[in-house]
Amino acid sequence: MLRVAFAALGVGLVVAPLVALAQTPPPDSENGRYSFNQVPEGLLRLDGRTGQVSLCDKRAAGWSCQAVPDERNALEAEINRLQSETAKLKKELIARGIPLPSGTSSEPLIGKKGDDLVLKLPSDADLDRVMTFFEKMWRRLVEMVQGMQREMDKKS
Repeated sequence: MLRVAFAALGVGLVVAPLVALAQTPPPDSENGRYSFNQVPEGLLRLDGRTGQVSLCDKRAAGWSCQAVPDERNALEAEINRLQSETAKLKKELIARGIPLPSGTSSEPLIGKKGDDLVLKLPSDADLDRVMTFFEKMWRRLVEMVQGMQREMDKKS
């Protein structure tokens, strides 16, 4: 009986701090602005207004959050840099009288107008060329299936 009591006391001493740790509330979510997700390193905090993600963990002085690097900004900056470099190279080729490679237009397909991205849609002539290509491909496919059917009928 004494062993059972010591075992219960030992379990209580181990479980009590774990329960207290589990009941420690995460930082305030400021009226729903932040949402939290549990991860092995602590909590991921998503700012609903700005989209910034931070990794938060409990320290002796309270909760501490470190911003997670945003790859999207880096990728957008690299895309913008490459687009401007491409535009400069195209202008330089045109200035020297060198024709642009086939399938390349002198205008970018995606441009920036203020903070918005603007997509240049294909012209009707471009769409007509694509439709003609697909029509030819479809006709060839139908002819191929019909030819296979004729061969199967001859073998039967």
